Amino acid sequence: MTSAVTTDKSARPGYGQLLRTPGAIGFVLPGFAARLPFGMLTISILLLVQHTTGSYGSAGIVAAVTGISMALSAPVMGKLTDRRGQSAVLVPVVLMHSAAVSTLVALALLGAPVWALALAAVPAGASVPQVGPMVRARWAARLEGSPLLPTAAAFESVTDEFTFVVGPVLATALCTGVHPAAGLITEAALTLAGGLVFAAQRATQPKLHAPAAAGEKHASALSFPGLRVLIVAFLGIGAVFGGMQVSLAAFSNEIGNPGANGLLYGVFAAGNMTAGIACGAIAWKIGPRRRLLLGYAGLTVAASVLWTAHSMILLGALGLVVGLCIAPALITGYTMIESLIPANARTEAFTWLTGAVAFGQATAVTLAGRLTDAHGSSYGFLVPMAGTVLALATLLALRSKLAPKAPSRIISSSPGSAASVAGEQAPAPRANERGLGHRVPVTVD
Repeated sequence: MTSAVTTDKSARPGYGQLLRTPGAIGFVLPGFAARLPFGMLTISILLLVQHTTGSYGSAGIVAAVTGISMALSAPVMGKLTDRRGQSAVLVPVVLMHSAAVSTLVALALLGAPVWALALAAVPAGASVPQVGPMVRARWAARLEGSPLLPTAAAFESVTDEFTFVVGPVLATALCTGVHPAAGLITEAALTLAGGLVFAAQRATQPKLHAPAAAGEKHASALSFPGLRVLIVAFLGIGAVFGGMQVSLAAFSNEIGNPGANGLLYGVFAAGNMTAGIACGAIAWKIGPRRRLLLGYAGLTVAASVLWTAHSMILLGALGLVVGLCIAPALITGYTMIESLIPANARTEAFTWLTGAVAFGQATAVTLAGRLTDAHGSSYGFLVPMAGTVLALATLLALRSKLAPKAPSRIISSSPGSAASVAGEQAPAPRANERGLGHRVPVTVD
């Protein structure tokens, strides 16, 4: 009797094999197009509202309202997506977002008061399409039980980071070189076009999961304790992003070189992207829970010494190290969703994590801004330290909640194959053997 399992060196996890996953390119490319506008939204609002009101304070209020609205609505959108499907949610959301942003643009250009702009910012933020979590949910569905899952998480982390590098640059160029409203107008148009194309890729959408029994309620992802622990970890990561943005800008002004802000933040982002690429290329030998704890400990140590930097070279070096430490923690957290959350709640789980980063970032921006105004940039860097220390303490205290459930073996083979014999265990398949009928998801901590 011959087994269908074969040996192939190409089965080693890598980006090339990841992108050869059937149907992957069909959702990766439109997914990126639909996510790029998210990196343009905040800076476009800041530049437009500052232009029309003459106040960075007013612009900050409107941008903050947008971010908080997005963070609060993201889990609701994720839950609806798990229940009704990605296309059913995404199409009306992108239409609503385009209309809301257009309204915000019109009010700003007409000279509406700040309170009116803040009100318009609520639906603009609440309707930000959660394309990133939807893409991650598609990867999770396509790669369930595959060693390529960490590679997919790394790929998505790099994509997110690239979005936040390219998006603000594009928005700034449009707002300063074309028209102050050009950034938001382009953001709305790209969201609409990219979102509709992504929604049209129905073949790769995760399947809807009906309740197992009549009358059974759909469990919220938040009911799983492991997700709640990860949310705290991602709040700490958001605190790093927010604290770095404010404090690097303040430090650059203090040394009399405002243009250094872009360079310093670019080094930080480059570290994040580099570590993300590396994480996806490594065949890990240790389990995700241990990787998360080790990675987060490294992030905490790196973030805790930022406040000591008093030169641009030293701060750039420390920022690079912090960036290198963020990606492993972020990627591992996303990867753990597959083993902690059932398939019918994963999109919601991803949106909780995305929202946690956004909320942590918004909170950190506020706290770091007050500290830097009162005491200088060194005190602003205390926010990333505090956020990561508290999150690491939570991770260590509740690490047992991050243990996956006992591994289950689901063996589906063609009749008569070795794997179909009762009581016989089949070997775990390689990633390129999905589709041959063998699927044995095993989680090892």
